[in-house]
Amino acid sequence: MPKTHYPVDTEDVMKELCRVDRRLAKIIRRVGSFPTKRQKPQLPFQSLLQSIVYQQLAGKAAQTIFGRVKALAADGKFPTPQEILLMDATKLRAAGLSRQKIAAAKDLAARTLDGTVPTLAKLRRMSEEEIHERLVQVRGIGTWSVQMFLMFRLGRPDVLPIHDLGIRKGFQLVYGHKDVPKPEFILQHGERWRPYRSIASWYLWRAVDQARIKAKRQQQQTKKRMS
Repeated sequence: MPKTHYPVDTEDVMKELCRVDRRLAKIIRRVGSFPTKRQKPQLPFQSLLQSIVYQQLAGKAAQTIFGRVKALAADGKFPTPQEILLMDATKLRAAGLSRQKIAAAKDLAARTLDGTVPTLAKLRRMSEEEIHERLVQVRGIGTWSVQMFLMFRLGRPDVLPIHDLGIRKGFQLVYGHKDVPKPEFILQHGERWRPYRSIASWYLWRAVDQARIKAKRQQQQTKKRMS
């Protein structure tokens, strides 16, 4: 999960979330401070193209393909919307993109050029609802992709991606549910986290990470005892 910077005071936010939610407070105290490192600004086209390339792919495979796509640029760094729009589909296929992702990438390029995808300066002044309305017009960009963009590129502190499986599993772990909770239940519970639902979400993801690390250690210990 990429780091981001939220325009809030870390200590105050942690105290407030601990105050309103005792169960969440346990993971907050265990994990510690959330990320505060400011990312280098990235053009919306670049961020959204990366999102399209990474969809339904494992991290290393996605990274490799994304590197190939970037190498297709005239400067070898990152293709412009104009370059993607005019690029022969066979080149993008050779880089590893599926037909669906090629269509999505070209639609993103076209909608960036016609202004449907706003500039970074405009996005920073827009509400989450306005941004969502604009970006979901792009082929291959749905609500989840927009939410990740809001959280990790624009640093919006009050986004809650209730359909994200990591969020649902993290909620299950933190609150001791037998089954993975329904998105609507998390949405209702998350009202107490406002206006810091992005940060509460970050801690739910960390709960999943910690459970995975714990399970791996237990497997290693079991193997040692059996050897």
